[in-house]
Amino acid sequence: MVFWRRSGEATSLRLGVVTSKKISLRANKRNRARRHLREAYRQIRPYLSGDYDVLLIGRRNILQAKWPDILREMLALAKRAGMIDVGGIQLAKNDLNLNL
Repeated sequence: MVFWRRSGEATSLRLGVVTSKKISLRANKRNRARRHLREAYRQIRPYLSGDYDVLLIGRRNILQAKWPDILREMLALAKRAGMIDVGGIQLAKNDLNLNL
């Protein structure tokens, strides 16, 4: 997945999700990928800091990824984007039962 953030006026951790036909030609599979991305963001949002708009772009491998892997990757991308610190990642992993 690709994680973009945008700061500026009127930003408040809003979410945009994009899945193109490159993921799958089947709409139900693209919708499933979007649902996974939205739910993963919903679960890690309490641990994020700052006022940003977030754009998640799904990639093909999300269809085969296991749920804990999706959450781990989203946490790692949020850390790279500077939206969560190390303490927040540890707290999120403990709360979401993500073991390394």
